[in-house]
Amino acid sequence: MDIPHVRGRVALQAHVGLPDGTVEEEYARNGFFGRYAHLYREHAPVGWTRIEGPLRPRLYDLAGVPAGDYLGSRVPLLANADCRIQLAVVREPMPYLFRNADGDELVFVHAGAGRLETDFGPLGYEAGDYLVIPRGTLYRLAPTSETRLVVVETAGELTVPDRGMLGQHALFDPAVLRVPCPDERSQLAGGQAGCRDGEWRVVIQRQRALTSVFYPHCPLDVVGWKGTLTVWQLNVRDIRPVSSDRYHLPPSAHTTFTAPNVAICTFAPRPLENGDPRALKVPFYHSNIDFDEVLFYHAGEFFSRDGIRPGMLTFHPQGIHHGPQARAAERAPAAQRTEEVAVMIDTRRPLDVCPPATALELTDYWKSWQPKDRR
Repeated sequence: MDIPHVRGRVALQAHVGLPDGTVEEEYARNGFFGRYAHLYREHAPVGWTRIEGPLRPRLYDLAGVPAGDYLGSRVPLLANADCRIQLAVVREPMPYLFRNADGDELVFVHAGAGRLETDFGPLGYEAGDYLVIPRGTLYRLAPTSETRLVVVETAGELTVPDRGMLGQHALFDPAVLRVPCPDERSQLAGGQAGCRDGEWRVVIQRQRALTSVFYPHCPLDVVGWKGTLTVWQLNVRDIRPVSSDRYHLPPSAHTTFTAPNVAICTFAPRPLENGDPRALKVPFYHSNIDFDEVLFYHAGEFFSRDGIRPGMLTFHPQGIHHGPQARAAERAPAAQRTEEVAVMIDTRRPLDVCPPATALELTDYWKSWQPKDRR
């Protein structure tokens, strides 16, 4: 039986009316769903002067990654046994087809536009689209402009979370999900990507190794399909975030997709907590006890961070605190809305930093919580 205890000076309502001279830290299990303690400290737990070791918060600037072949240009950033987070930048249509036999793929379109061709038919894509591609689906990208993608490969199946008492139409109505129709043929011509004349190439990934299979016809030859398993498309503008006028909701309220040991959340434009002047508007301090947290910044002004531009990605590993920076707290009282769009990827198992990410890291990010006179 979980019995809440109250000791010392506290706020009886979480995130509202903090005792004078304190900051609030949420110390919680299971991604804000399990047992918890709210700790009221005299100093922010991010007020460090030095960090030695691998747990420092990390910031990566992905804007300079050049375009290339879809598979060849993929830059692995962070990975564990449950997921792999990569960046890909493509400018030309893929001259081959690709099938991932290792896992589902969630492809987030940060910039660009074009056409996704799949077994189920084609879909036009644009910036802000999520493309959910089930394991084993054959596909290719045909960009019409340079396309920058964050690719999250999950070992388990990607699904939409149960929204409980909010009902099945909260966050987004399932009816807004777009699925392809095989009403147009693939535009892929034979004889490309090392193929003979009249030959088409399929590249299959299994255990990170690539196998090429060749066909005398284009394998995207489906004329019809039915069922419950297919490619999904969802744009962030169709997400209607849950908000509270008098209480700062936890990040889990913004969960868009889940896979085993992985949660993907979308922070979209929304009103802030303006109904009670005592309510926190910026995220509360917390330490990642059970999850690593990754945030990709897509568009807008990022409310809780200074010095963040679209196309950057932060990584806050389990075991070290994080929360709003000082400038965010200063801006909060006058702020009425947040206009940010960001994608959060939380993983239950620790993520490893992939070697190619090292060259993209801004190594002084951990200092951004310090007062300017101490940097």
